[in-house]
Amino acid sequence: MENWAESELGAADFGDKRLTERFVKIATDIAANPEGSVPQASGCWAGTKGAYRFWDNEKVTPERIRESHREQAVERAKEYGAILAIQDTMAVNYATHKTTKGLGPIDAHGTQGVLVHSVLAVSPDGVPCGLVHQQVWSRNKEDLRTKEERKKLPIEEKESYRWLESVEATKNAVSSETHIITVADREADIFELFVLPRPNNMDLLIRATQNRRVQVEDPKLKKLWESVEAAPESSETMTTHLEHKPGVPARDVTFTLQWRTLTILVPSHKKKKYQNVTLTAILVTETEPPEGAEPLSWLLLTSLKVETFAQAALCVVWYRLRWLIERYHFVLKSGCGLENLQLETAERLERALATFCVVAWRLLWLTGSGPAKPLMLLAKQLSRLMNGKPFMLLLIKQMYFHQPPLLCMKLHFWWLNSVVFLLVRVMGNLALKPFGVDCDVWMT
Repeated sequence: MENWAESELGAADFGDKRLTERFVKIATDIAANPEGSVPQASGCWAGTKGAYRFWDNEKVTPERIRESHREQAVERAKEYGAILAIQDTMAVNYATHKTTKGLGPIDAHGTQGVLVHSVLAVSPDGVPCGLVHQQVWSRNKEDLRTKEERKKLPIEEKESYRWLESVEATKNAVSSETHIITVADREADIFELFVLPRPNNMDLLIRATQNRRVQVEDPKLKKLWESVEAAPESSETMTTHLEHKPGVPARDVTFTLQWRTLTILVPSHKKKKYQNVTLTAILVTETEPPEGAEPLSWLLLTSLKVETFAQAALCVVWYRLRWLIERYHFVLKSGCGLENLQLETAERLERALATFCVVAWRLLWLTGSGPAKPLMLLAKQLSRLMNGKPFMLLLIKQMYFHQPPLLCMKLHFWWLNSVVFLLVRVMGNLALKPFGVDCDVWMT
């Protein structure tokens, strides 16, 4: 059987075949032992030395490291006809790395580290296809400005320009035959992003944060939120599952939807450069929050056509998949120990980071959309059917929903094989067919 890293990364071009072979070996080792240090993953001193030399080689650039993976991700995206290009930024904390050169402040406290902005391609049904773009940078402490000073800068000189650059990079990387929907949280509520020229195969789905001036049929309504709140509420509702977060348990949530197409007026200080833009706003409101909790409420802005409840609900479903990039960052930090890397310069760190980013995608795919997915669905279904929480099913839930992913990958899959074996013995092979589990795969 071909090594996943060979098929995914074997085409990487560093101008030296030996470097490509080393790259494949490093990715294979890290994926097999992601929670370990580089020496532990490498397994021997020669392998460890080879990894550090690889990240110190000037022929090895972060872009070359990501390139072959990006090409594979784009090919996977073609199979779906449409992808969600989910953008997000992650701060990598290297505060304990006192001797590493080239780091910069990542927060108001001056904590040292680097910032990473990624575009993760995800299928409309939630399969992570891979990274299609990534930017890594360190802030210069001397260039830090106040909030008022930053407001006066042209968008090209702001850090937020990364959102626009990522849309352009996604457009250039992905086939024009694939429908691209850029999905982002409130940080991407940027007027310049809304008016950025896009080809016909690209759309936006952004969570709003600014109560912008708008224009609708009723002249009394002048602000975004009040305009959408005045739209008729749909008689239908939708229910979705919210994944758990630290201190917040997972739960099913029922939403009502309101939407209307409106014109967002160009900010007064930008009138000379930009025109008004027409988008559809969707207000998503929780109907029955838990006692003592504020109801969830999101306002989404999209260039997608929204005329029916089904179209509005689909936008909500796609926005909900944004949590996958947060999970991806979790895999990088907790599963791969990215912040524990000990390298002398930011340049070496960026090469290592690019390597770990590819491995993290692989682990995300395995835990969320690969071989383990049928078993996770099975665990959920059986918990309902059996009106209880059997020990084995609790173990599956604990491993896949509450622990850092693949910290003990071999142990996880041993447990999964054991679970299927026991279920087949108790329920019979046919009993598992409705859950989409191929017993022949798991019983080998």
